[in-house]
Amino acid sequence: MLKTKVKAGAVANLTDARYFAAREVEWLGIPMGQGTENAVAPAAAKAFVEWVDGVKIVGEFGFPEAAEIRELNEYLWFDAVQVGMFTPVEEVLKLEGLTVIKEVIFEKNASESDLANHLAQYAACCDYFLLNFEKTGINWDDVKAGRPFSVDTLRALCEKYQVILAMDFSPENLDEILTQINPHGLNLTGGEEEKVGFKSFDELDEILDELEVEV
Repeated sequence: MLKTKVKAGAVANLTDARYFAAREVEWLGIPMGQGTENAVAPAAAKAFVEWVDGVKIVGEFGFPEAAEIRELNEYLWFDAVQVGMFTPVEEVLKLEGLTVIKEVIFEKNASESDLANHLAQYAACCDYFLLNFEKTGINWDDVKAGRPFSVDTLRALCEKYQVILAMDFSPENLDEILTQINPHGLNLTGGEEEKVGFKSFDELDEILDELEVEV
């Protein structure tokens, strides 16, 4: 059992899928669709789904159209879909009836009002926000220094919305992040296999071991 919900993102191979499912993550995110980096073919994604059990499947789309998402959903039956930073509100509204995670990416020169306004703009049509600080190199030391978003601001947003946080996590900063910001969940990413069926999970093991709760 983990002390917070975990979303495994960018899962593009069966080795990652089976690893994260065994570690009892909440969501398994599979990159899908036209224009999405490392997108998994629908047939391969279906194989992932059939191999894992007890985990919610998220179709991750970078530049989606609602029609494409709905077509793939009829084949794979996602538990949720993730849309990219620049997906228009009008396109997200077409996904009514689906659970939607909106990825949010801001550079270090953004303002706190930029972030707050963006979340407010999408709040009515999204169930979760994935704040992806990992992609722009915003780390926990930056946040504690208020660059570009302060601890207080992020805590307030986590109280208002269901926020999944992606950051350069370490076993040393996890408890501090969870205590001071209290996000709804954390996002961890898979990676390329060293060879088919083999890769090292040492770094992920350290983080997930730190999140493990003895029952």
